Amino acid sequence: MTSQFHAHSAHWGAFQAGLVDGRLVVRPHAGDPDPNPLIENFPDAARHPARISAPAVRRGWLERGPGPDTARGHDEYVQVSWNEALDLLARELKRVKDRHGPSAVFGGSYGWSSAGRFHHAQSQVHRFLNVALGGYVRSVNSYSAGCAEVLLPHILGSFEHVVKRNVTWEQIAKHSDVVLAFGGMALKNSRIASGGVSRHVERDAMLRAAQRGCQFICVSPQRSDLPPEAAADWIPVTPGTDTDLMLGMACTLIELDAHDRTFLSRYCSGWDELEAYILGRQDGVRKDAQWAATICGVPAERIVSLTKSLLKRRVLVVAAHSMQRAEHGEQPIWMAAVLACMLGQIGLPGGGYNYALGTFGHYGRRNNAISSPSLSQGTNSVKAFIPVARIADMLLHPGEPFEYNGQHLVYPDIRLVYWAGGNPFHHHQDLTRLTRAFSQVDTFVVQESAWTASARHADIVLPATMTLEREDIGSAPTDALMVAMHQIIEPYGEARDDYEIFCGLAQRLGVLDAFCEGRTAQEWIRHFYNTTRDTLVALGHEVPDFGTFWERGELVLPQLEDDGGMLRKFRQDPDAHPLATESGKIMVSSARIAGFGYIDCPGHPTWIPPVEAPTDEYPLHLISNQPAARLHSQLDFGGHSQSTKMHGREVCTMHPDTAQERGIEDGDLVRLFNARGACIAAVRLTSEILPGVVQIPTGAWYDPVEDADGKNLCVHGNPNVLTRDVGTSRLTQGCTGQLTIVQAERFKGEVRPVGVFQPPAFVTL
Repeated sequence: MTSQFHAHSAHWGAFQAGLVDGRLVVRPHAGDPDPNPLIENFPDAARHPARISAPAVRRGWLERGPGPDTARGHDEYVQVSWNEALDLLARELKRVKDRHGPSAVFGGSYGWSSAGRFHHAQSQVHRFLNVALGGYVRSVNSYSAGCAEVLLPHILGSFEHVVKRNVTWEQIAKHSDVVLAFGGMALKNSRIASGGVSRHVERDAMLRAAQRGCQFICVSPQRSDLPPEAAADWIPVTPGTDTDLMLGMACTLIELDAHDRTFLSRYCSGWDELEAYILGRQDGVRKDAQWAATICGVPAERIVSLTKSLLKRRVLVVAAHSMQRAEHGEQPIWMAAVLACMLGQIGLPGGGYNYALGTFGHYGRRNNAISSPSLSQGTNSVKAFIPVARIADMLLHPGEPFEYNGQHLVYPDIRLVYWAGGNPFHHHQDLTRLTRAFSQVDTFVVQESAWTASARHADIVLPATMTLEREDIGSAPTDALMVAMHQIIEPYGEARDDYEIFCGLAQRLGVLDAFCEGRTAQEWIRHFYNTTRDTLVALGHEVPDFGTFWERGELVLPQLEDDGGMLRKFRQDPDAHPLATESGKIMVSSARIAGFGYIDCPGHPTWIPPVEAPTDEYPLHLISNQPAARLHSQLDFGGHSQSTKMHGREVCTMHPDTAQERGIEDGDLVRLFNARGACIAAVRLTSEILPGVVQIPTGAWYDPVEDADGKNLCVHGNPNVLTRDVGTSRLTQGCTGQLTIVQAERFKGEVRPVGVFQPPAFVTL
């Protein structure tokens, strides 16, 4: 028996879903030219044992009450009723607020639990904490681009405009002669967009550009960071040395007298300072191609020929997220912008500089003419915040000072963490340290659809519906399709919508009317649509009523012209359209940043050797990049994600030479380890990765045991047991999870099966 198929949307694509003989079936949107297979994670995930079926409370918290506890992560749980769970949590929220104030509460959520604009867990939890407690300690920036989000406003202006209203895929297909992609432009990344993406256009745009004669150049330790359609030239570079390579190219341009002096003079500030550094007038070291070659591993003659190949051509320089997710991550994204300035093409169609193009589905697309609807979060009275990747520092070092973007700040003393719709045990580094950090708080609350590692460390666990179990509206600022997200299946077990959970808590705390404003979830969704409809009607568009929209399943929104944004306007008239920087120009060097006095981020792009470099003990670079078979760690138990594993474990990619030196063969289990921990993964050998480099994606659900040395061993292959928890620099405090150092060996012992997709142990009290 087949049910009717209805529209829905996820961060990885618009689709339709229905039940066929009682089984959930999904199919991509008919208008998507390159559908994302991640939608195939839904069918097996919807009723998987990894789902949370009922409210649960950790046994130790229930017996002993709130307080620091090292049992988090390996304690038993007690199933409770919704009334008991909400009563317990409401009392604890009131206790913390009355005794310590709202500044003792951290509201955690990363915003990726659903593409729906109303059932958006991040908005819901922040609104609730603002209304019920008067505020909370928040985080700023993101794990993906935390470094760039701080730096780019200093050197170019608005981060959003640099990444979302700049060079588009349309321009590349028509105008670009060369796309110089530092870190590549892997399709697995551009398949994802917050709020949804209905048309995946990147593959076809690269194919059309390549067929027209555009040359794609992939500067990366991995050839796979550009798809076959791009027919890219591959320049394998030692991880973490892109800045060094760019400086060698910049020196070559100077030596050839091929840098655009007019552009540097008219549109940039601080060139003289950087030129002096490049030519060695400051430190006696000329940053030429020969110097660069000894560090980055690219032969000097190849650096020179690459540089010459860019001359008199329309060149787009792209810097991926990956480069700034490492020590001193500010330097390569700053230097990539400078390289584009030296070529003089910023602001031209298909040319110049576009940070992170190809690493997120929003980038390289036209913008909608109206904003996406969103739930107001109210007013947060708490001024304290942390950079998002500094949560372990905050929990482990309350009251201690830290620096960020020229500010001298202090870590707040957090007693309660409320996390809704996210899994910090995916995003964060050094999971042993993160576990210790979460053991310090009085209470850890997780509101989630599945038993993630975060849920397994929580004191109070509230089961939330997944996206297919509720109605919503899908909408993104760079996607023309607004989607009516129909409920496809009934909620799993006793799961409730986030909104319903927060309404229950708000009622117990006496703030229900302020939180819900008298609206049901369905009335909020209708309100969202009607607000959008009113805006469009005012602009002269004919727009169907809500009932018609809901029946049709989608609405096409008008989009803005592909006008190149602020950088195009700046190029056309820099006096009339100055940038929002300290000089109104592109900051090749910045007196403001120099004035902060940060040795780890000086006033112009600089080669700063990494603190953590390969050693005799740990000679391999490990790349821990984003996965291809899931969004972050979401639905790792889904069918598509599981199909990409080997022996039930995450796959580690390795060059045959690296493997042969260690007696490792294709398909073997290997142990990757360093001073912080170890993980077990299965090996896939390929010549399309640099020797001496191994790669394993993030997102395998954390499944730790204690190894013979007393260290954490993840039997599932989560690389964040290995990565280092430090900020990129004092300027940005971004995440450094992309790179670390390890040793690899063939695993010969017995290791238990992956068990993390089964619920934790329960007891009855």
